[in-house]
Amino acid sequence: MKSDQRLRRLVCLTGFMGSGKSTAARQLASHLGWTNVDLDRRITEAAGQSIPEIFAKKGEAEFRRIEHEQLARLVAEAGEDQKPRIVSLGGGTVAQPQNLALLRESGAVLIWLDCPIEELLVRCAQITDRPLFRDEASFRRLFEERLPFYQMADYRIDSSLPPARLVGQILSLGIFGKVTV
Repeated sequence: MKSDQRLRRLVCLTGFMGSGKSTAARQLASHLGWTNVDLDRRITEAAGQSIPEIFAKKGEAEFRRIEHEQLARLVAEAGEDQKPRIVSLGGGTVAQPQNLALLRESGAVLIWLDCPIEELLVRCAQITDRPLFRDEASFRRLFEERLPFYQMADYRIDSSLPPARLVGQILSLGIFGKVTV
């Protein structure tokens, strides 16, 4: 039963850019009364720069280093204070083996917000602050590269649903104990 409790204390939403991780995490945390943590926000606060600035000035390798450092801190904090957290991960977080291993070792639950690529393209087309969205071909290639990592998640939820229904689907997984959907 102890590992079951650990599982419910750190729930991470993963998925490709535009899948709704940040929005769903905020709404889910609010509904549950849990702490909401946005990993991308933690990265920008730690670096003192936006994600596009980190990529432009320091490169993806440095971004991934900061990302792993912040994820490790987040996991440690969750273990120390025992406050349950809903975490929105970056789109590439679980595609980094050291991050996936850290999440697995911590007993985190991974929920993949799966959205059809055509819908993701529509959602991301007008967004200018995504350093890895250069054009449609590279977008599709990156999606295909990351797909096997998303598929390793503990649960898959269709994130083409409206946010309230998406959160309802996550709540209905039964991993949060007694909650009203």
